[in-house]
Formats: sequence, C-alpha cells, structure tokens
Amino acid sequence: RAAVADGALCVEGDIRDGSLLTRLLADHDVDTVMHFAASSIVSDSVKDPLAYFDNNVTGAHSVLKAMVGAGVRRFILSSTAAVYGHPDVIPITEDMPTRPLNPYGLSKRMIEQMLEWYDRAYGLRYVSLRYFNAAGASQQHGEAHDPETHLIPNILMAVEGKRDNVRIFGTDYDTPDGTCIRDYIHVDDLADAHLKAVALLRRADESAVLNLGSSIGASVREVVDTVRRVTGRDFQVVYQERRPGDADRLVAASSLARQRLGWEPRKGDIETIVRDTWLWRQAHPNGYA
Repeated sequence: RAAVADGALCVEGDIRDGSLLTRLLADHDVDTVMHFAASSIVSDSVKDPLAYFDNNVTGAHSVLKAMVGAGVRRFILSSTAAVYGHPDVIPITEDMPTRPLNPYGLSKRMIEQMLEWYDRAYGLRYVSLRYFNAAGASQQHGEAHDPETHLIPNILMAVEGKRDNVRIFGTDYDTPDGTCIRDYIHVDDLADAHLKAVALLRRADESAVLNLGSSIGASVREVVDTVRRVTGRDFQVVYQERRPGDADRLVAASSLARQRLGWEPRKGDIETIVRDTWLWRQAHPNGYA
C-alpha cells in the first residue's frame, strides 16, 4: 500500500473473485484495465505449476469475464519475455516463435491466447506488453519486495550487509562470460510505456503485442561489476548450479513499441538502473516501512 499514489483507491481482494471485480468495474466507471496481478517466480512455477495456472490463468480469465460483463473493452497485460523460451536469434522480435520453458512463461502465453479470442468474439482490445527484466527504482514510489527475488536488490542487500553473499546460478551458459544475459528495463520506462499503451487503445482501437526492453543485454557478472563500481563496495559472490528453466540470453528488439507507442526507454543503461536502485535504498533503508 505504501507504493500506491496518494488519492488512489486501493482495494485488497482476490482477482478470482468475480463479484468483487464486477462491482469495482461498475462502481468506478472503469474504461481500461491494467492487469499486473500474477505469481512471477520462475523456479517456483516449476515446483508448483498448479498454483501458477490457478493464480495467473484462472485469475486473468476472471478479470476478462468481469470486463466483458461490465462492457469494459480495453485491457493492458503485464506479460513477459519468458513466453519466448530459448530464442532462435537475438534480439527477439514479437513475431518469433513462443516456446515457454517454464509454467510462468506458459501461463502468460495462455493469457495472450485468450486475449486473441476475446478480441475476435467481444471486441475487447488489448496491448500485451512483454517485459524483459524489470529493474531500477522510481525515486517517488521506490522498489521493494518481500521476499526479494530480483538480482539487483539482492546484490545491494549484500552490499548493505543484509545478506552474507550474492549467489550466481550457473556459469556455463552459452554467453561470453558463462552467466545469463538479460535485457534490464527501468521501471520508470515501463510506467511510461503503460500510459502510452492506454493512449494507443483509445486512439487506434486495435490490439497489439509489444516487447518492452532497452535492447541492451547485460550478463549477471556485468551487473555484479556495475554494483561494485556504483557503490564503491565489495561483497562475496558464491557460484551455484543453474536454476531450472532459465534461458541463456533474452534481449529485446523493441522497435515496434517505439513505433506504435511513440515510446523511448530513457533509463536503459545498467549503470543508471543500479544507481537509481541504490539511491532509493539508501534513502529508505527499511523499504516501505
């Protein structure tokens, strides 16, 4: 709740509660839904796919059903680069095959497939935004999770002495330094893309699937080195076995989003992303508390 803007209504509930959703859509004259609610930890989805399909797929269907019933026809999906699996080429374009490696990625792809049919049958227009690695921190609203699973905050926790070490999962990937390469996209740039996606739906009345990334790849080792440089501090790194379901490289071709949305990532370099996260954590050592 601490991350919710002043003046915004915050209702705590379950996205699978159809009656609650129907009431909220009707009572507040909603014309567009941005759907972020989902379970999103890849390794957990491999261990418990049932929970991921229930929360993500069943939950999204509940939201869409309520929207159709309430006559709401615009939908923004928080999707993921995990729908691509192991891409054939880098950078990844939206027309490449989708071959998810894990239940998390598959759950998001299933939602996209539902949206295709809801568009045809009910005229529900959507923009599916396939995030690459969301990172950084808004200086106004911050960034904090409990438990924390994201790479950059976990490294910074080691810098702060809140963790004993940083764990790197896998050093034998098909990349120059053996660690995974990811495309990190600043949360401020993601927020801007969502606002522009709403404007697109209102302007063009047509659906779209768009990658959101900086189109710059950084390996895990490069992120570790960047944190050392930005903070001026060292920490212990522990190397472990690969996690199940992780791809070697995921880097976006985001030219379609730039073209359709008029969007440009302004904080795409890894140093800016690390610095913004570090600044916010220094100013808020206890997170949102």
